[in-house]
Amino acid sequence: MKNSLNLDNYWMPFTANQLFKENPRLLVESSGMYYTSHDDRNILDGVAGLWCCNVGHCHPTVVSAIREQVGKLDYSTIFNMAHPKIFELAEKVSSLTPEGLDRIFFGNSGSEAVETAMKVVLGYHALRGEPNRTKFIGREKGYHGVNFGGTSVGGIPLNKDLFGSLFSDVDLIPHTWNPAYMAFSKGVPSWGGHLADILEEKLLLHDPSTVAAVIIEPVTGSGGVIVPPEGYLKKIRDICDKYNILLIFDEVITGFGRLGHSFAAERFQVRPDIITMAKGLTSGVIPMSAVAFRNDIHQEFMSASPDSIELFHGYTYSGHPVASAAALAVLEVYEEEDLFNRALSLETLFEDTLHSLKGINDSVLDIRNIGLMGAIHFNDNKGPANATSMKVFQECYDQGLLLRSSADYLVISPALIVQEEQILKIGETLKSVINKL
Repeated sequence: MKNSLNLDNYWMPFTANQLFKENPRLLVESSGMYYTSHDDRNILDGVAGLWCCNVGHCHPTVVSAIREQVGKLDYSTIFNMAHPKIFELAEKVSSLTPEGLDRIFFGNSGSEAVETAMKVVLGYHALRGEPNRTKFIGREKGYHGVNFGGTSVGGIPLNKDLFGSLFSDVDLIPHTWNPAYMAFSKGVPSWGGHLADILEEKLLLHDPSTVAAVIIEPVTGSGGVIVPPEGYLKKIRDICDKYNILLIFDEVITGFGRLGHSFAAERFQVRPDIITMAKGLTSGVIPMSAVAFRNDIHQEFMSASPDSIELFHGYTYSGHPVASAAALAVLEVYEEEDLFNRALSLETLFEDTLHSLKGINDSVLDIRNIGLMGAIHFNDNKGPANATSMKVFQECYDQGLLLRSSADYLVISPALIVQEEQILKIGETLKSVINKL
């Protein structure tokens, strides 16, 4: 492969470039639950691309919608102009968001969705006469994209180390993972709800009147599938209400069926003020993101003069017509194939399959799961945990299964179309590989 394809010029993201280019793993086709590799092997996609291909690969409804749209209207500016599909999509998305979060702004990635949310939060407080509310509270192990704002409020140190102070008005509350009390919990851990109280301590340290918003993933995704303890998110909501602080749920991963519901907000029965979303919105086919805002946040901006621009923010590709067509087709597939309920019905099998790996050898520190997302966390008993995770990832790929290695854990998050036998295959492959460590 190295002799037939020049790998030198492309700088790959979140990748050990030098190591990869010594032994490249290239995907050349996809269909349903499978990729085809450059060496003509079928690879079962156990991570839905990157948490995103929820309806599987190359779904005919989605492919057809994109082909039709790109041949009809390939691009339309969204500044002082528009096209019909973006309004149709906004209405459709708002039918899935919690009641009262009906105003939808579109971007191109989860990172842009977070930047949009943060800027609107600052503008909202300024318009309401509280321009001193400029601070954000994030959470350790949180991931909110890679732009300046999202990196700043994120809680993964390696994502920040090279980039200076970034946005300075940020603090973090602790993550909720404690293996001493919750290792191998199935679904929502019973221990740890009290950890939400630390938010109030942090707010009092900073002066709550200076804090603009708290931003968290309802379920920590890239930081290791850390499931919130019982009552934790409700406490976070109550504390934010107490001090008039906005609550942002970053649902870029958990949105659109990953937890068996439209959004994690629905599953946990906690309504945030803002929801960021991406990935499953278009099932990863075309880049697109959105932010759902509480209606009164939007209305605060609409108090400007009717002939004035209310929000000086947006992107060249906001509401792109082809992305809009893709998203509408994906939402149609979710509904027609009842995929959210399907994901919920598969949760027990998925949970049991992952937890069957407990105790197969002493390298597994923890297993966590909710919906169709899970993680296997390794310890250092078989060498450095990071190396163990990468070794299991590579061995699984060699056996025809794609998972995601991140630090000292593996992520498993198959598409919502996954079949029972494919879930069992994921478990069998993992058991075979981990047994050999």
